Amino acid sequence: MKILKTIEDLKRERQTWTGTVGFVPTMGYLHEGHLSLVERSLQDNDDTVVSVFVNPTQFAAGEDLDRYPRDLERDGRLLAEMGVTALFLPDNREVYPEGFSTFVVVEKLSDVLCGRSRPTHFRGVTTVVLKLFQLVRPDRAYFGQKDAQQAIIIKRMIRDLHLPVRLVVLPIVRDQDGLALSSRNEYLSKKERASALCLPRALSGARFMISEGVDDASRVVERIDKELKREEGVVVDYIAVVDLKRLEPLQTVLADNTLVAAAIRVGNTRLIDNFILGEI
Repeated sequence: MKILKTIEDLKRERQTWTGTVGFVPTMGYLHEGHLSLVERSLQDNDDTVVSVFVNPTQFAAGEDLDRYPRDLERDGRLLAEMGVTALFLPDNREVYPEGFSTFVVVEKLSDVLCGRSRPTHFRGVTTVVLKLFQLVRPDRAYFGQKDAQQAIIIKRMIRDLHLPVRLVVLPIVRDQDGLALSSRNEYLSKKERASALCLPRALSGARFMISEGVDDASRVVERIDKELKREEGVVVDYIAVVDLKRLEPLQTVLADNTLVAAAIRVGNTRLIDNFILGEI
């Protein structure tokens, strides 16, 4: 596995790849969810590139940029063992040179759900992802369903800007207790983790309701809200039943075009989870 730390290194190495290229952008501290994306890319492509870059522009003031978990040595070892072609490890100055002032914004889709409480977040995500796409020039890029809004926004950016890359969205990977894997789970105390389980439990209950024929979106939201508020110490950020293309609220659950998503805070940790009916 090649370790590439500069854009020039990446450009030179990219010229040697003659087959299909898969790309998995990450912020590191890899878990089984990340690795499932890498594994799929290895299956689908001749070469696979993984980036590890804790992107400062998607963190607002007061968020966890400085304490975001990092373990580059472990990340590199895992990826090398899997057979990844290259690991791209740029620093902030490499990605955002002095005087950088250009940002990419997917309007409307970035303003709802997580965008309400993190208004600058998706501007940072789309900007860095577009930069990485331009550098890696992948045939396929792999994202996880846990960050469903992010995947939907990236898909729209790809379409709107005519980018020659196919987005592949893979299912949420969960721990044995049902909690969706996230690097931020590291922050949770034992008690907080137990409380956090109300999130997958509430969504599972909502999904069962829908499978039993309930299609009133307000009843689904009410069911999730009731379950989350039973748990002491949990603060609800949002609960949403929206369509998968425009992220607009639905009155009736659609069998092939619905995202049911929620975000909560447990202590100082913000967690998101969702399920979809249809395909991103």
